[in-house]
Amino acid sequence: MPERHQALFAMTPENLPLLFPPYVLARLRESVDIDPALVAEDFGDPGVAEVLARTEILVTGWGCPRLDAAVLDAAPRLRAVLHSAGSVKSLATPELWRRGIAVSSAAVANAVPVAEYTLAMILLAGKDLFAARDRLRTERAFPGWGLTSGIGNYGRRVGVIGASRIGRRVIELLRPFDLPVSLTDPYVDEAGAAELGVPLLPLVDLLRTSDIVTVHVPETPETRHLIGSRELALMPDGAVLINTARGGLLDHEALIAELRTGRLSAILDVTDPEPLPADSSLYDLPNAFSTPLPGGSAPWTPAPQTPEGLT
Repeated sequence: MPERHQALFAMTPENLPLLFPPYVLARLRESVDIDPALVAEDFGDPGVAEVLARTEILVTGWGCPRLDAAVLDAAPRLRAVLHSAGSVKSLATPELWRRGIAVSSAAVANAVPVAEYTLAMILLAGKDLFAARDRLRTERAFPGWGLTSGIGNYGRRVGVIGASRIGRRVIELLRPFDLPVSLTDPYVDEAGAAELGVPLLPLVDLLRTSDIVTVHVPETPETRHLIGSRELALMPDGAVLINTARGGLLDHEALIAELRTGRLSAILDVTDPEPLPADSSLYDLPNAFSTPLPGGSAPWTPAPQTPEGLT
């Protein structure tokens, strides 16, 4: 019989059933020894510490504590960290790399639904759907069959900020549409942009020439408030800003001030802070459309599934 490795879940407990529905959990338990009733939210907990000392694989998720030197000292047999979410920035420390511990994440898989959400928002924004819904809800009258100016997606210019996994997937999904796409990313050169099939622009030029701007960069000290009052002022009248990356990439005070002029619109799947305080103007501004993180991965099983039924 092949050796079975000791594994341990480390995340916020309520996330476990969301990330590992029964049929997935059953398949995982066929491969490793792991107790779904023990979810590490605090590595100092005595019940967790005993298992951590013999754990070879950490299966992590949202809410996993930082894996610093003290935690790794308490896990001398640890060989791999398998993160069931996107970025590992919240939990990874340089000590992981120094000790040669393998780290993987579900960032590639999570990029797919975020990119699909972004594509949907781009197409709906081009049709001015959100404002049209509000007008219909308020007026309770069909506006008639006449042409409405200012809506439509043919030729609408889309600017992608960041050639991340999600940004690249968005560019790919936009190819079948008649939407000119441009990219800005300090880590991509002209040859790299040519491989993606899009022109490479400085950020200021992308903002000036895009009808829809979508943000796909990580939040770091260098990118915090990447989009502030100066950048928003560069965007043309009627432009739409979409953020599915991190809330801190936008200066929300500057964004709210710009939205109050009515000149721009924003679609925000992430905010800063998160969640928004109950008195935030972003709930009430007619040109702000906020969603509670549906852009990322979420389980959905239309019918009961079993391992035998999976292909």
